[in-house]
Amino acid sequence: MPWTRFFRRSRRDDDAAREIASYIAIETDDNIARGLSPQAAHDAAVRKFGNTALVREEIYWMNTLRPVDAIWQDLRYAVRLLSRDKGFATAAIVSLALGIGATTAIFQLMDSVRLQTLPVEDPQQLVNVHFPKGTSRAGSFTSRWPAVTSAQFEAIRLHHQPFDGVFAWSSGQVNTASGGEAHYVEALWASGDLFPVLRVKPAMGRLIQPEDDRRGCGSPVAVISDAYWHRAFGGAASVLQQTVQLEGTPFQIIGVTEPAFFGLDVGRRFDVAVPLCADPLLRNGRDRADSKRDWWLAVMARLAPGSTARQANDYMIAVSPQIMVDTAPPDYTPEAVEKHRNSKLNVTPTAAGVSDVREEFGEPLTVLLAATGLVLLIACANLANLLLARATVREREIAVRLAIGASRARIVRQLLVESVMLAAVGMVLGVLVARGLSNVLVAQLAAGMGSLFLDLSWNFTVLGFTAGVSLLACLLFGLAPALKATALAPAAALKSGGRGSTSGRERFGLRRALVVTQVAFSLVLLIGALLFTRTLYNILMIDAGFDQNLVVVDLSHRSLMTDDDAQGLAVRQELQQRIAAIPGVAGAVLVESSPLSGGFWNEYVFVDGVPEKALANFTTVSDNYFQTLGVPILKGRTFGPSDVLQSPPVAVVNEAFVRKLFPDRDPLGRVLWIETGPGQPVEKVAIVGVARNTKYQNIKDDFEPLVHVAMTQSHRFRDSARLLVKPRGTIDRLMPAIARTVAEINPAISLELEVLSQTVSKGLVRERLMAALSG
Repeated sequence: MPWTRFFRRSRRDDDAAREIASYIAIETDDNIARGLSPQAAHDAAVRKFGNTALVREEIYWMNTLRPVDAIWQDLRYAVRLLSRDKGFATAAIVSLALGIGATTAIFQLMDSVRLQTLPVEDPQQLVNVHFPKGTSRAGSFTSRWPAVTSAQFEAIRLHHQPFDGVFAWSSGQVNTASGGEAHYVEALWASGDLFPVLRVKPAMGRLIQPEDDRRGCGSPVAVISDAYWHRAFGGAASVLQQTVQLEGTPFQIIGVTEPAFFGLDVGRRFDVAVPLCADPLLRNGRDRADSKRDWWLAVMARLAPGSTARQANDYMIAVSPQIMVDTAPPDYTPEAVEKHRNSKLNVTPTAAGVSDVREEFGEPLTVLLAATGLVLLIACANLANLLLARATVREREIAVRLAIGASRARIVRQLLVESVMLAAVGMVLGVLVARGLSNVLVAQLAAGMGSLFLDLSWNFTVLGFTAGVSLLACLLFGLAPALKATALAPAAALKSGGRGSTSGRERFGLRRALVVTQVAFSLVLLIGALLFTRTLYNILMIDAGFDQNLVVVDLSHRSLMTDDDAQGLAVRQELQQRIAAIPGVAGAVLVESSPLSGGFWNEYVFVDGVPEKALANFTTVSDNYFQTLGVPILKGRTFGPSDVLQSPPVAVVNEAFVRKLFPDRDPLGRVLWIETGPGQPVEKVAIVGVARNTKYQNIKDDFEPLVHVAMTQSHRFRDSARLLVKPRGTIDRLMPAIARTVAEINPAISLELEVLSQTVSKGLVRERLMAALSG
């Protein structure tokens, strides 16, 4: 039957009514002409025609679809009922909207972080080449994904048999300001094969090619993202004739990537991509490619046709010993090389890219999804109870309909249509709730992780999930009450005492079961909320071992870099003294990395007479570090004016270090051997003091062995300086004064100011989010 006839069935019914009336009128006139009275003539005409209502009904059903028409009638009836009972409808819709919206918002984040694939061609062919967790590695880790060294990447590229292409990349932030407050953008270091292997197309110009990534590239090029093109250059077509300033070096812009490509790190969107060979230009001549101990690259590959990830993994495990021998630092002993060769490279699928957001929040989001699912179940149980109570009021109505011939299935369907209407409206409002809540969640995550980019666009996966959740909710809260409402015999319901004891016990038994379910689920959520809140409280109560009321001052400029260690130290000490002299400053210390910043430097150490060596964390500090941070020296001394480059190196260790290497001996005066590579000592330092334990990388970690090295004896100077400034009064007044002082010293120095306690608080965003949302 054509759909046009269905939608015009009312008009056809009116036409049929007029045609029947016309026939009866003509027949009546003929009967009058035969001599019958008008009334008798009309009655005879009607008898001759037959049942007019039945004829109209047959014509009506000829022009309609019975199931659709029945549902349409149910919808109209449901609208009338719910419009009459606005309080119930509002309560039901709001409950469903909150439950569906919260569940959808969490799933949308999970979809963005865990389920979506990279926006490249055939992402299922991409694999990650890396060392498994737990692999022992020593050296400097200077990126977010420090999987391999440059030497190891070159060796992997030579063993490319299972791959159609191999590329390396790294990520981090670079400064675009030429002085004053630093302005950081997200940078992507890309080997020349990155864009060709990913098969990313340019939106304008061209992308980085292998010929752009040659060691010692003198004319550096850059590719910018579509988002950065619009944000920094206004989307101007002339961008290909412009440069972008990165750490004081101009980079020629050669292209813009397509809008969908955000990089390889899910949760972050790169702004500028530069070739690996440009690394020395961003680090004042220090090329991480020259070091076999700088872990800073991640390696990905595209599988060759016919090759699988399992086959590629077996191949890389087989060639790993040779790769590790070829890339071992030259100062390794044969014993160290043999240990080094036991590390095995693994190959794992990486269609969804890598993500620190995924690693940090993947499990919490799963827990939150389960919690919001329980909230939705509680809402459904509550609505089922309301519908049962409502069905009690409608017992006589349902009994009458059953008595006059309506089937039980027909009435159940009509009651389910009411539930579907509630679920549909709740779903629509839930989508609005989900959009708002998703934005709030991303803002909370960004507050702790800095710049954050998540694709929260609606796709078929999210829409299908929302529709499925809504349908499930409809069945959960609507089906049982509908079946229960139609289970009572019509005769019993129509009697004055029709609400018999058996029916009442059954009905109230179901309602009591629903209440018990609600209480049980609520108790689970309550206990979970208390546990998450308690976890957050316990972390906040952790003693980091030092005063966190400090201003972290990061300074960066080429003038801070020099090949002369003494001159480099003098430049930094001048900055320290000028800042320490600012009114309101109680102390200022130079450090290589601030505590709890997330960065770390570790080395293998051992001492004569101790059979085992240990992996210890290191930090470089100036002589007033312990006094300024309020860290007591438990034994021995701290650094002093006599500890200079020409004097014997000294170190201050913490309690955890002593417990690990000197559990029953005095550590003072003992000589500590530090390896730049396993097995080969390259530096000796004498332990002159023991400090109280302090947290190092993360406040949630246990106290770990830590070695403090005197900055006046360190050769680890770069093009930046970091100071920890202790205020006498309020920090708000101190920060502008620090910025003015740095500008007076050298206006070309870029600086970034942070409060250490706020930085630590940002590191607890996962715990705060779990406690808040579970509550």
